[in-house]
This record gives sequence, C-alpha cells and structure tokens, in this order.
Amino acid sequence: MAYFPYIITISSEKGGVGKTTLATNLAIYLKAIREDLPVTIFSFDNHFTIDRMFELKGTKPTGDVHDLLMGQPASELIRVGQYGVGYIPSSNELGDIHERFRGPMTLTRIFAESNLPGVVIIDTRPDLNILTQNALYAADRVLIPVKDMPSLENCKNIFALFDQRGIDRKSLALIPCLVDERIKFEGLFKDQKTLLRAFAINRGYRCTDTYISKSPKVESLNTNPDGRIYPILTHARGTDVHGQFSELTRDLLRGYDATTDTRPALYAAWIAEKEGRLKEAYRARLEGLAEHCLICGQGLADTGEERGYYYETSDRALRGFLHSTCMADLLCETLYGLTSSSQAYGAARSVVAEKAAKTVALFFPRENGQGQVLDFRQFGFDGHQVFQKELPMVGFTEGAFNGVNNRLYLLLNEALSGYGGQLRSGAWLAAHPVDRSNPDEILHDKSYRSFQALQVRIGEQLACT
Repeated sequence: MAYFPYIITISSEKGGVGKTTLATNLAIYLKAIREDLPVTIFSFDNHFTIDRMFELKGTKPTGDVHDLLMGQPASELIRVGQYGVGYIPSSNELGDIHERFRGPMTLTRIFAESNLPGVVIIDTRPDLNILTQNALYAADRVLIPVKDMPSLENCKNIFALFDQRGIDRKSLALIPCLVDERIKFEGLFKDQKTLLRAFAINRGYRCTDTYISKSPKVESLNTNPDGRIYPILTHARGTDVHGQFSELTRDLLRGYDATTDTRPALYAAWIAEKEGRLKEAYRARLEGLAEHCLICGQGLADTGEERGYYYETSDRALRGFLHSTCMADLLCETLYGLTSSSQAYGAARSVVAEKAAKTVALFFPRENGQGQVLDFRQFGFDGHQVFQKELPMVGFTEGAFNGVNNRLYLLLNEALSGYGGQLRSGAWLAAHPVDRSNPDEILHDKSYRSFQALQVRIGEQLACT
C-alpha cells in the first residue's frame, strides 16, 4: 500500500514571528494528542533549532535535508527523536540546491514518491526562494504567523504566488502569533489579535480561530543553563499558550482527518494518469508502424537485418523503420551512382554509411521549373543543414526503373504516393538514425518529442527555399 503524507508548511517572509517555535511545538503536540500518528519535521533554515530540540545523543547519522533534496528517499533520512517525533537533520549546505531546484513542484514529487504516512511539517526560511515556494505548493495546510502590520503586509507575496500559479488559496491561513494581551485599544478593535484579523479579512485572507499569545515563560524555554530547547507541552503547562497550542493542534487534526487525498497523493495520481497517456501514445505509435522496410520490401520481423533508421513523412501519413544496409545501399546509388558491382564499392559504402549514421536524411520530391527533381539534404541533429544535392527523377512519373534508382523510387512510391499514383504535393520524408540495439527508443515520449522538434525545424527551412 502506498502512503502519502499530509504536509503542513510554516512560512513567513518576516523574521521573528515565532515560525520555528510554532513548527517544532506543533510536531510535539500532534504526537502527544495522537500517539499512533507518524509525525516528521525538517527545516530549510540553517539555525539547527530542530536538531537541538529533537536530537537523541548517540543516534547514528543517516543524512540530512540536503540529501533529501538531492534525491535520497525521505524514509532513509528520518531519525526518531525526542518525544517520538521523526526529524530530518538540518543542513547549512543548501546554497547549491537553489540552482538545481528550479521546478516549483519538485518537493511535491519527492513526497509523492516517499511512501511516508502521517504528517510532515516543513519550517521554511524567512523568504520566498525556490525551496520555500516548493514547500508552499506541496502543502495541504499553510500556516502564516503574523505578529504586526509589517508581517501582515508581507503575506501578500505568498497569496500572489498562489494566484500566479492558479492554486486555490484555501490551504493558506494566517495565525496571529506573539500577541501581547496587555496591549489594548479604544474603539472597535480592542486588542492586537482582533486588529490583525480585521485587517487580514479586509485583504481577503483567511485566519485560524486560534491565536498564540506572547509569553515570557515560553520565551525562557529557549534560553537556559542546559543549552536545550524545551517544549511548551511539558514546560509551560498552565499558560494560555499551552491551551492555544492544544486548540490549534486539534484543528489541524480535523483537517487531516477530513482530507481524503493529500497534495502528494493528487500529484502521484496526476503523474500516473500522465504516464498512462504517454504509454497509450507510445503504443499507438508502435501500432502505426509499417511492417516492412520500404526500400527492400521485406518484413522487418522476418529478416536478421538491423533496424537502423526511423522514418516519418512530413504529413505523418506513414512511419516505420529501414534496414541499415538498405539505407547505405540507397544512398550510394542515389548520391554517387554506385552499385555493388562498382569498383571500391565497399570502401565508399562504409564512408557513406558512417556519415549517414550522424545525420538526418531528407527526401523531398518537387518541381524546379524544368521537371521533377529529388531535393536530397542531410541535417545535423541540431537542425542545421550540412549537405544538399538535387537529383533528376527521370522516368519516375512514367514508372520507368533504370536499375540505379530502383531503391529510391520504391521508397518514394511507398511513402509519398497519393491519389492516382502521383506524389503528394509538398510532402517529404525524413530518416533519422536510431540505436540499433534499441530502435524503439525513438518512439518513447522524450525521444519522439525531440524528433518532432527536429522535423519542425527542417520544415521551416524548406518553407524558406
């Protein structure tokens, strides 16, 4: 059975709003209230607060967040730490990740493939770099702590990101944090939390029902002679903050229980559907292949000849493979008038075959004002033309074979003939060398898209002539 985690991201561009305190203590409360729920936490920041809070001395190193982002499975990196919370150790070497981590859904893919159950909490840096963006897009729930008007103002950038990507804002929620209960105002908005909520709602932002108070007792948990960071759950009982965290945790658990498909699960389903479509397209391309080599007429499955070239007409009416030997013989005949009885044929054929294996061959019958000619060209894999030669097609329309161009005429008749035996106007054929050990690889999605892009570039150049 595949597992997909429920992801909670804690994010704010403003520092000092209690982001890491919120993340670490939520992990502990979630595990305390529901003991059988796997809870994992990690941070993109390099202050190592998570490590200090959850590390058990003597635990064998297994890797860190950098390894996670480089592709090591999350399940191999998680350590079970204090309070039963799993954590992935922090890293101060994430600078090189920003250049490699360009896709906005990369983290979602990582967790779609992680097979992790339960809840994952992500503590982000106070910015909107590519890692923070990935954490936001992967989240089923985003908590944005705000403590004052500057931090509230910064929220607009997170909401703007979701709007730009067309992602529903419903996962985003502001939570007033470090609220000083001693501050009171006259008028409608009597305190900080009421004022912040009013301004948030006026901007179209959703707020949690819960808020987190400012508490000297809680602040002291990070500074003590032991050099440890103590949790609110065990060391701040009797404070308002203790009850507020309990309330917030139960709200998050209700959201977790009500979620049938998490973001990573939806992403995995989308990928599976996409791969299914790609497989169907691949099978359709396989089923549409001609069953014989157009040059020699023999069945591709009936001979021991290697399939060395994939061809497709410009109008996609026909596609298939050509034997390597047939292609080499055809080019020798077409370009140089050489046959197997010609002097030094073997050496010339080797040179022609070697060049052909590095280029895409184009066969384009057309009128040049003096009659029908074959415009033969060779292109590099980058689409640049490297060779061109015009060959008169004497006797072709009359069906007269001259013994030299027989292979060429068979190819053109098979591939490009239309109504009444006439060649289809403007149609051409391109033959692309393939890996002889795995010729069907060119029909796989990535390779086939490259082939199609090359066809387009060739077509654009022909249109200019």
